[in-house]
Amino acid sequence: MKKLLYGIVCIAFLGFLTSCGGGNDETEQDNTTTEEQAGDEQQQTANAGDGDALFQQNCSSCHGGDLKSGGAPDLDKIGSKYSKDEIEGIILNGKGGMPGGILSGEDADAVASWLAEKK
Repeated sequence: MKKLLYGIVCIAFLGFLTSCGGGNDETEQDNTTTEEQAGDEQQQTANAGDGDALFQQNCSSCHGGDLKSGGAPDLDKIGSKYSKDEIEGIILNGKGGMPGGILSGEDADAVASWLAEKK
């Protein structure tokens, strides 16, 4: 009985695999390229000015999603201690245990602007 059940499961699994496969490889490649391009465009849009989203993607693992629940220093009132330019300098060059270069260019500027508002 177990062999019969095992045989049925194997046949069903093979049928499932064959029904999902095949198709035109060229079309699948075109779809993948289009999806990758769309992802790149969304990433560039997010990078251009959304400091909160960039912080969540790149900084929250150490500083916490709420700016104060991570193992790194709290940032919930960082704007009262440092100016936007000073914050950007820390993002670019690092300070203490924080490595530099996690963000650069417009990304660093967007996050620095966003954090400078936290007072």
